[in-house]
Amino acid sequence: MKYSFQCLLVLILFCCQSLCLQAQEWRDTQGAYINAHGGGILHYGDKYYWFGEHRPDNGFSTMVGVNCYSSTDLKTWRHEGVALAVSDEKGSDIEQGCIIERPKVIYNSKTKKFVMWFHLELKGHGYGSARAGVAVADEITGPFKYLHSERVNAGVYPLNMPQEDRDIDAATQAEMTTYKWWTPKWYDAVAHGFFVRQHVEGGQMSRDMTLYVDCDGRAYHIYSSEENLTLQIAELSDDYLSHTGRYIRLFPGGHNEAPAVFRHDNTYWMITSGCTGWAPNAARLFSAPSIWGPWQQHPNPCRGEKADKTFGAQSSFVLETGDQYIFMADIWKPKSLMYSGYIQLPIQWDENGLPYLEQK
Repeated sequence: MKYSFQCLLVLILFCCQSLCLQAQEWRDTQGAYINAHGGGILHYGDKYYWFGEHRPDNGFSTMVGVNCYSSTDLKTWRHEGVALAVSDEKGSDIEQGCIIERPKVIYNSKTKKFVMWFHLELKGHGYGSARAGVAVADEITGPFKYLHSERVNAGVYPLNMPQEDRDIDAATQAEMTTYKWWTPKWYDAVAHGFFVRQHVEGGQMSRDMTLYVDCDGRAYHIYSSEENLTLQIAELSDDYLSHTGRYIRLFPGGHNEAPAVFRHDNTYWMITSGCTGWAPNAARLFSAPSIWGPWQQHPNPCRGEKADKTFGAQSSFVLETGDQYIFMADIWKPKSLMYSGYIQLPIQWDENGLPYLEQK
């Protein structure tokens, strides 16, 4: 494979910076810690824009909003300000003290708008809201205007959910609520759509999430749902501001979160983590010939020391730039989330055509 000088430079920069990020936090051009956690990068014009959670020194609530940083070399980052600010209006969905996580921004070439989606938990509700929020801006650095939040695809069943699972009667569904969690009987109920049916009227839960724009311009919202037990992939409308009602379930009961999606040649890839709170675990790797599947699982893509803990980090995004793919992840520090670190590693390919991550 041939690489341009720019792609080689990007690869070298990321290889170098991924090493130093293990020893210290990354700082912006003003010397401040980069506070853009659970984020993603959008390449627009001649710059890269990194959007992520502004996390507090203490606690878990969102007190500021979503930060934006820009760079021309993917190494030196300038703080562009708060792209989406929390509200001081009492009762607002994004009232200061809510929880905003995993913000991702994509550009709609038809509407000429920048669209941000994020996982939202309402103030005072812990992690019980499980909503997807959306905001829009005319300029990439914002300010983004908050539009609304909701659970996903209310009143609609997944495309790949069999009719017999949709038709389970109310009495049987009620009986399933009495099953003891984590037992084989309970897992079987989850596999056959217990939580989907429970939430179909109000919409599906949406927590850890990412966005993916395909080469045809269609955009997809990928998120952890069903009490973090099942991944779902939902198609977004043409303007990227809502869902079309087309979605699928992936690996029911598999406990996947922190999805990061990319496409290489004619294959879709997804890297996720398990659900172990703030503690790192082994990354998972999946692939499919279509965004709609069928998806299959592969071995842990990480290799080398601490591969079983994803090098101490959790996936957040995969940046596609030229022929290169850069894996982004957060090294969470729950005692002070503001100072959580980052890993950014080039994705490599083995002799079997599988992507892998290695920390030198």
